[in-house]
Amino acid sequence: MRTKYSKMIDDFELLGVNISDQQLMQFDKYYELLIKWNSVMNLTAITEFDDVCKLHFVDSVSSCQYFDFSKSDYSVIDIGTGAGFPGIPLKIMYPDLHVTLFDSLNKRLIFLNEVIEELNLNEKGSIVTLHGRAEDFASKKEDSLRETFDIVVSRAVANMSTLCEYCLPYVKVGGQFIAYKSEKAAEELKNAKGAIHLLGGKLDNAFEFTLPNSSVNRTICIVDKIEPTSKKYPRKAGVPSKNPL
Repeated sequence: MRTKYSKMIDDFELLGVNISDQQLMQFDKYYELLIKWNSVMNLTAITEFDDVCKLHFVDSVSSCQYFDFSKSDYSVIDIGTGAGFPGIPLKIMYPDLHVTLFDSLNKRLIFLNEVIEELNLNEKGSIVTLHGRAEDFASKKEDSLRETFDIVVSRAVANMSTLCEYCLPYVKVGGQFIAYKSEKAAEELKNAKGAIHLLGGKLDNAFEFTLPNSSVNRTICIVDKIEPTSKKYPRKAGVPSKNPL
C-alpha cells in the first residue's frame, strides 16, 4: 500500500502532513469508488491514479499549509462538493472535523453516502450530505444553516464574487471561508473586493503555491467573517452566477 502511494505520501510530507496506514486504505477505497461510479455518471475528468492522488487528494488537503484543521473539531461545510472535494479528503486526514457535504445534484450525494459508509468516516465524528442550492439553504427560516459553520470550503465552483455570495452567509462571525482557486486568482480577488466587504467578510490572505512535485499552481484564499451578512444575501437562486456582486 505504501509503495503504491509513495508519491502521494511524499506530497503530503511536503505539506507537513503524516498519513497513517488506515488513512491510506481510506484513500485507496475512495479512488476505487470514484472510478467505479465515474463509469456511470460524470464525477471527474481526472481518472489516472497518480493524477487523482495529486490533483484531487493532495490538492484538497493543501489548504492545511495555511489553516490548522487539527486545532479543533471545527464544523465545516463544503459548498458544491461534487465528488467530495475537498470535504472527504479533509475528513480523512482530520477525522475530528464535523463535515457537511452540500451539493445541488442528488445523485452525487448518493455516491458520497456510499463513500462515507465504505470508508467508515463517521467513526470519530459526524459527516452528512445535504441536497440543495446554496442560495436556498442560507435563506430558509426553518432549520436554517445561516451563519452556523466555523469554516466553509469550496473548490472550483464559481468566480470569487459569486462564490462569496454562496458561501459567506454560512460562516459564523469569527469563522473563515477558504476558497480553493487556480493560479489566476489575483484578478478574481480584485473584482471580488466589494462583494467580500458587502457580505461581511475581510480578505485575510491569498496564498499562492505550487502543488508538491509538480508545476501546478494554486491559490488558497482565506476570508474572515467579521460581521453578519445582510439578510438580503444570498439573492434568489441563479442570480449570483448571472449577476455577481
